[in-house]
Amino acid sequence: MTQTETPSRGSVTSEGLATRAPCGRSGVCFFIQLYSKVFKKVVNMASDDITQLADSLSKTHVGDGELSFKGLGLKLDNAESVRELVTKIEQYQGLRALRLGGNTVGVEAAKAIAKALCSKDQLQRCYWSDMFTGRLRSEIPTALMSLSGALMSAGARLTELDLSDNAFGPDGVKGIEQLMKSASCHTLRELRLNNCGMGIGGGKILAEALIESHKKSTALGSPLGLKVFFAGRNRLENEGASALAKAFQLMGTLEEIHMPQNGINYAGVITLASAIRQNPDLQVLNFNDNTFTKRGTLAMAQALRLLRNVQVINFGDCLVRSEGAIALAAVLREGLPILRELNLSFGEITGGAALVVAQAAMDKPHMEKVNLNGNCLGEDGCEVLREVMDNMDKGDMLASLSEDEGEPDDEEDEDSANGDSDASDECYETDECEEIVKENGITGGGSPEKPQKQAEIQTFLRSPTAEKLSHMKMNLQEQVNAAEPNQAADIFLKIGSLYSEDTEAKLAVFQMIDEVLKKVLSASALQSYCFLTSLLVLMGVLKGERKVKKMSLVPGQLLCLEHAVQQEYFSHGHVSLLHTLLSRNGDALKSCSAARERLCSALEKKWHKFH
Repeated sequence: MTQTETPSRGSVTSEGLATRAPCGRSGVCFFIQLYSKVFKKVVNMASDDITQLADSLSKTHVGDGELSFKGLGLKLDNAESVRELVTKIEQYQGLRALRLGGNTVGVEAAKAIAKALCSKDQLQRCYWSDMFTGRLRSEIPTALMSLSGALMSAGARLTELDLSDNAFGPDGVKGIEQLMKSASCHTLRELRLNNCGMGIGGGKILAEALIESHKKSTALGSPLGLKVFFAGRNRLENEGASALAKAFQLMGTLEEIHMPQNGINYAGVITLASAIRQNPDLQVLNFNDNTFTKRGTLAMAQALRLLRNVQVINFGDCLVRSEGAIALAAVLREGLPILRELNLSFGEITGGAALVVAQAAMDKPHMEKVNLNGNCLGEDGCEVLREVMDNMDKGDMLASLSEDEGEPDDEEDEDSANGDSDASDECYETDECEEIVKENGITGGGSPEKPQKQAEIQTFLRSPTAEKLSHMKMNLQEQVNAAEPNQAADIFLKIGSLYSEDTEAKLAVFQMIDEVLKKVLSASALQSYCFLTSLLVLMGVLKGERKVKKMSLVPGQLLCLEHAVQQEYFSHGHVSLLHTLLSRNGDALKSCSAARERLCSALEKKWHKFH
């Protein structure tokens, strides 16, 4: 290599790194040259950072009373780092909305911002989601307290507060606790706390703050009227959800509730259902990915009967199962007049029950989308569902069924019957349905139970005879209650077991059947559907959620049902429910094939009469 090809000793490479410098005067010159270049590079780097920050702040959105620093990715550690941001806040006259999301704010930076907010008495909307990425969890409450204190000092009256995606835990809720109780939140209309990791403790703190805020604001003549509430992915579980339910019930002004992925099971769902009843303006309900099971779904269905403004229901991945889905279909039949979207995906719903839901949904004039994906319809069930909706020119309403789980196989059914289901399937008592309908006010107007009469009924149910039936005819009529669907279904089948071709005996049985069914089926759609599903579970036509001993059927029971189907008290909805489920699961009645054919023929005739 020639001398011209070799870098001179003491030169700076293109990467800015020096080679070994020579000694002497030339070495001094070298170091002066090197330091000069390094200094210029450092200055340029600092200048680049300042330029980058200035460029980010130049993207600040200003207008309509809103100042937005959203998504700039600023790392704001101290007062100096927020100096320009603070200046913009201070100089903005009439500030009504401030967006800080998508940056990361430290304690000192928060204090500097808070100082600027102390004079912003017109501030109404704080969009502060995703504001503490990379911060220690212990820093966040302090930062929130500073910002909250400023809002209270300014006398701001908030209408919207969004602190979603901040993962601050229960301690973070303490950081906004005083703000939530203060006059600054008496005017709050929308509260968003998605993905904050509040947990049970945070849920309780928030609930108490909302309750106190409502009491204080009511005393001042303007009750807190929260309309929109988001608290998804917060691990609230039953205790946290139940605490919040008390606040919801007290306010009674909610229009949207979004609480997906919170580990809530039926006990928490029941308390939420009670609160929902007290919020007549509800439009959107999103409880996706909690665990309703039959008990919670029945409670929620009863609450929905009373609401007239609901437009969107998302109970996807909530394990509503077939009995719960049919209960919701009953509510669709008699209420929810402006419903637009229904999501019952991934709920372990079988093909027949999905058809019942779809038929009810298609009758809703405003319905736009029904999601039944991820259930247990099977290939044939999916095809039938699509065909039914296409034939009614409603095919576009049905969401994709691409993730259907397939029909449950016989082994799964057997495991469920033996009580070997997973941990989310509680082993319910035999009077489970009665317990839930009583808890949620599903009453059918039956007479108060008297121990002596109940004892007679239980004796009859254990060993039914025509003689016992004739002696206690009036007692049975009095005691049958639509609010006790399991017992009513049991009574029906026991009376049906006494069917005889003897004319006099047959008339006596039919007369008793008519009296029982008139009372049960004349109740609300939800009560009557609950009875029919209980009956079909006992007959083995529909897979129930809880462990139940399938009854040994005799032809007379199906012939009694054939007789009932032809009577006026058997409505279009009742016929449609039985026709749909028996057409899908009629094999369960193969031991009584002749009687089954007569029943199916009667259903077919009446179904066509209605259509």
